Amino acid sequence: MALTYSAGSLVKARGREWVVLPESKPDLLVLRPLGGSDDDIAAVFPVFETVEEARFAAPEPTDLGDQRAAGLLRTALRVGFRSGAGPFRSLAGIAVEPRAYQLVPLLMALRQKTVRMLISDDVGIGKTVESGLIASELLAQGEATGLAVLCSPALAEQWQQELRSKFGIDAELVLSSTVTRLERGLDLGQSLFDRYPHVIVSTDFIKSTRHRDDFVRHCPDLVIVDEAHTCVAADDTKTGTQNQLRYELLRRVAEDKDRHLLLVTATPHSGKESAFRNLLGLVKPELASVDLESEAGRKLLAQHFVARKRADVRRYLTKADGLADDSLAERTAFPSDRYFKDETYKLSPEYRALLDDAIAYASERVEEADGRGRREARIAWWSAIALLRSLVSSPRAASQTLRTRSAAAVAASAEEADKLGAPLNSDAADSDSMEGMDVAPGAETAEDAPRSRLAELADRAAQLEGPARDLKLKALLKHLKSLLADGYHPIVFCRYIPTAKYLAEQLANDPESKKRGPLGAKTVVKAVTGELSPQQRIDNIEALATEAGEDAAARRVLIATDCLSEGVNLQHHFDAVIHYDLAWNPTRHDQREGRVDRYGQKRDEVRVITLYGDDNGIDGKVLEVLIKKHRQIKKDLGISVSVPDELSTGVTDAIVEWLLMRGREDDGALFGADAFKVSTAKLDSDWNSAAERETTSRSRFAQRSIHPEEVAREVAAVREALGGTGEVETFVRESLGALGAVLRDAGETTPDFTAQVGGTPAGLRDALATAVGAEVIERDRPIPFRNDPAVARGEVALVRTDPVVGALASHVLNSALDTEADGARPARRCGVVTTDAVSTRTTLLLVRYRFHLTLPSRSGEKQLVAEDARLLAFEGSPKNAVWLSQERAAALLGATASENTDPHFGERMMKRVLDQLPETTDQLESYGDELAAELDASHRRVRQASGEIVRGLSVTAQKPADVLGAYLYLPANPAAASGASA
Repeated sequence: MALTYSAGSLVKARGREWVVLPESKPDLLVLRPLGGSDDDIAAVFPVFETVEEARFAAPEPTDLGDQRAAGLLRTALRVGFRSGAGPFRSLAGIAVEPRAYQLVPLLMALRQKTVRMLISDDVGIGKTVESGLIASELLAQGEATGLAVLCSPALAEQWQQELRSKFGIDAELVLSSTVTRLERGLDLGQSLFDRYPHVIVSTDFIKSTRHRDDFVRHCPDLVIVDEAHTCVAADDTKTGTQNQLRYELLRRVAEDKDRHLLLVTATPHSGKESAFRNLLGLVKPELASVDLESEAGRKLLAQHFVARKRADVRRYLTKADGLADDSLAERTAFPSDRYFKDETYKLSPEYRALLDDAIAYASERVEEADGRGRREARIAWWSAIALLRSLVSSPRAASQTLRTRSAAAVAASAEEADKLGAPLNSDAADSDSMEGMDVAPGAETAEDAPRSRLAELADRAAQLEGPARDLKLKALLKHLKSLLADGYHPIVFCRYIPTAKYLAEQLANDPESKKRGPLGAKTVVKAVTGELSPQQRIDNIEALATEAGEDAAARRVLIATDCLSEGVNLQHHFDAVIHYDLAWNPTRHDQREGRVDRYGQKRDEVRVITLYGDDNGIDGKVLEVLIKKHRQIKKDLGISVSVPDELSTGVTDAIVEWLLMRGREDDGALFGADAFKVSTAKLDSDWNSAAERETTSRSRFAQRSIHPEEVAREVAAVREALGGTGEVETFVRESLGALGAVLRDAGETTPDFTAQVGGTPAGLRDALATAVGAEVIERDRPIPFRNDPAVARGEVALVRTDPVVGALASHVLNSALDTEADGARPARRCGVVTTDAVSTRTTLLLVRYRFHLTLPSRSGEKQLVAEDARLLAFEGSPKNAVWLSQERAAALLGATASENTDPHFGERMMKRVLDQLPETTDQLESYGDELAAELDASHRRVRQASGEIVRGLSVTAQKPADVLGAYLYLPANPAAASGASA
């Protein structure tokens, strides 16, 4: 007759372990894989398939290990947990080790019945990880059943990769390029948002009326909005149609009060208080109008808003945060500072003559168009800006712009001309999309334009290519060589695709013609522009890194347009930035620099070089008025404060107008011109006000709803259940050493090391090959192991979630359980050690506990199983055991053998202990009940602000517990041993 299994119990079937769900019947078991999702639920008929209780066989006294056996087995077991004990259901199953400060938004979220948050931590702190933690936890608890991430199309594939690789969430891309394929697979009348529970959606695609209505009707119950500041505008700002569509989309999504909503942005203010209020109104309508000067207003905001600078989290959980000691202190290695250097260059005589003639031509066209009507004037204006900016960028960009029709030329009205011309010629910080904005903008304006003159200017520009006449390129070469000589790997940012291609051609080695570039044979140069799809851009960057290889003398140089200035993380491959073309909005410079100046950057100092023309009439003014002021504000506040787009545009318009009226030679008088004084005064006034508001708000609204003591308590609980970095490092070193790997320390000042695994068992090598690459294993290349969890591709982080650590733990655990396994077996389930660390016979037990959790959620009660591995120790015999504290039990892992133990004697002693282990059952079960009570309390603690969330929560320990290992420690003094052997 088939056994009856209660809901929540564990069974083994089909070669894996499953949790029995409440829907099960005696003749039909409904099962979810241990650590799996609801998508993996299966039905099993016990009559037709073998189903048995999931338990370990008893340890064998003949299979004795050495003094390391217990510690290695415990860590291997804990690393393998996919449903660990603790208040967070998802942490054991994700592939990222969150920093302690990244748990703060999660703790805030768990105290809300419906999660509504604005996460505004500084650039590079890890907002993607923070929002991913919340999403994975809500999905694991059943508080959410689906996820939608709204982001720009350029970042969609990166979001997909982050969710899949770090959180195990497979999300479908919903973009203009994928929607037709997705819709072909739908049933009649079915929405693709019903078909695919987890989606990454292009905000610019879904905001249109046609797609928006379907999305709102079938929207998942959890939505993350990336770069949320681009979806709102200030009340006194003229809002574009696209911005209005995005805001309308979010407003309708936020209307459902039961929908979880996470807004993510590093710049919540964008220089305007009303824009910040509109953003808060999406989180919670009351926040749009509440008095934030009042205590009640600040308390309400604190529940939903987190915004921290790097200085706030660089050192966290220290005595300075109010903790009793620094035992849990965590230092996050952000670069300490950016080193800025502004480098000038002068135009060659030929280039200067071309620029003067181009200014004269543009001035004539603008003056002529002014007399023909407003539409013609605006078209001529955008054409003039395109011509001037491309000339300042490079000869290639100038030549192509002169031969290309202006995008604004087809406009039917002045307003349409502005709509078409502005995106290509300005650098708005929150433009609708960066896609397609790096093309040469075009300067030809009409059919009757003097093409021969444009063609003549284009031909002259083409003849200026190369460092002999293009002195800007010559200056770049000088500064690149200096950076490369100092060991840096720079990114060179350009405004236009033709410029990026031109630089790559001038700088790169050409293997076909065997032409050697000016930067040396070991320098790899590649260009990445908006001509490539987002995934192709990432692939090209990885190809550049692979081509450069591990040679210490090799250098990497990436030439990029602003298609890479947002969202893409480049800190593992690059550590310096050169602004080859000045952006006309300083926020864009900050975005470019933020690609390398972020968590995971190994350089303590990131270098930033800004190239500007001393005599081109534009660069010096933009640098002085916009770029330098932006830097100073950031230096003073520690964060970036955006300049409103309309103000920076006002300044650059004044510069261009002066240049067209007076010419390049008279640019020195610009600062005294009335129009320029008015625009810069307005800029200074509004920017300083925005900076003051930002300073005040950061101080007033600093994250205070979660005290560091609360974070410390949960961090300690997580480490107790899943292990910490020190435990993992010891495990990896000892396991690899015992399995035949060759380990080499990286140096005296770092705990990092490398390992060659060519001598390890074939099964382990095969498992590692999937994580580090088959070529690394086949060629027995050293694998670098790092204590910093932010590692580059090909490196291993010494954290339990790293795939290499997981593969090693799985091999060690499986070999310990299989006494017939071939090769070295570092961990064993039994051991007898004679040591000076004990004065009487002491037994250490490694016990696996399993807990049945009933978690209430909006979709009903959810049955889960949690696992924990604990060490328990007692002195004397099992029948007369004197139980030791947890601290003393854990200390036994560090005991070393003081002399050899006779194997036959050890086996007899071990058999005697194992035969008497049933005597310890009451103590093991009692301790299990204590752990269940602690787990219940921890779940209630982190959800304490919402009584509805914890009502109905229960935790019970499954009995009996599994004794996975037993280890006997004998005192080295024979007299003591005989006295305690009774």
